[in-house]
Amino acid sequence: MGLFERYLTLWVAIAIVVGVAAGSAFPALFAMLAGFSFAHVNLLIALLIWVMIFPMMVQIDFTAVRKASSAPTGLILTLVVNWLIKPFSMAALAWLFFRVFFVDWVSPDSASEYIAGMILLGVAPCTAMVFVWSQLTKGDPSYTLVQVSINDVIMVFAFAPLAAFLLGVSEIHVPWSTLLLSVLLYVIVPLVGGVWLRHTLNRQHHPDVLERFLRAVKPWSMVGLLLTVVLLFGFQSVTIIESPGIIALIAAPLVIQSYLVFALAYWLAHRLRLAHNIAAPACMIGTSNFFELAVAVAISLFGLHSGAALATVVGVLVEVPVMLSLVWFANRTRHWF
Repeated sequence: MGLFERYLTLWVAIAIVVGVAAGSAFPALFAMLAGFSFAHVNLLIALLIWVMIFPMMVQIDFTAVRKASSAPTGLILTLVVNWLIKPFSMAALAWLFFRVFFVDWVSPDSASEYIAGMILLGVAPCTAMVFVWSQLTKGDPSYTLVQVSINDVIMVFAFAPLAAFLLGVSEIHVPWSTLLLSVLLYVIVPLVGGVWLRHTLNRQHHPDVLERFLRAVKPWSMVGLLLTVVLLFGFQSVTIIESPGIIALIAAPLVIQSYLVFALAYWLAHRLRLAHNIAAPACMIGTSNFFELAVAVAISLFGLHSGAALATVVGVLVEVPVMLSLVWFANRTRHWF
């Protein structure tokens, strides 16, 4: 690993501070940048995520994608963690913290909204950022694509009824424009572009041309990650500064949930004797969240300034530092597999 990658956690910490400071100093600018949205998807964030995941899309070999069906264990692990464990553990932890541990610090109505926001995060498995985590753990890009794609298909059918069941409401309005646009921007467009570029580079008959291209664009993937962090924390700087206590209360069960889910998935992957380049991305998918969808649903159900919307935003804020720590752990324990 180069110097930049080796100290990526430090750069992310600096990006967090820069984002909060810049958002506080230039609120009008960040309000304008936040306005570049369509269907609750910020187009600037989408562009940066595209920059992050494009190098991994170029690495995808479709001959390897076809072979994924011959090794279904990693797919089964992902589906079990995402749909049979994670939503229910998140609901249980949210209830435990805000109905028991924090009952004296928040009102019952606010607690209900915070719990609802965390449940929406738990029901929405990651679609885009997992490609970054997979790349940082040297995951199999083809297998990761299959895992994400199957989760997206299941999410179309399972998100609404599962969220409605856990929230105790009769109907969940799924913002289909947000869901479909996110899948289009974060999976389909970069995938098509990556496949085309890979084919073009391979036609040049130079054995190392693809590797040289990937080495050249890899730093841009990390730059995209850092700029995304600056924007996310800049957008929420006012909330962070005005309500640090509430954010800490919400972050506590979210962080615990992330580490518990990853630990369980990682242990199962080890027991199932999965290869590390399949196990690590599978566990990352189960740990991270599709925060755009969760935020959009929270806003549509409870309102822009609700506790539920705030909880989903806190999920965005804690995800990058937590996932980077898990990337570090996965890389340090590669010899276990």
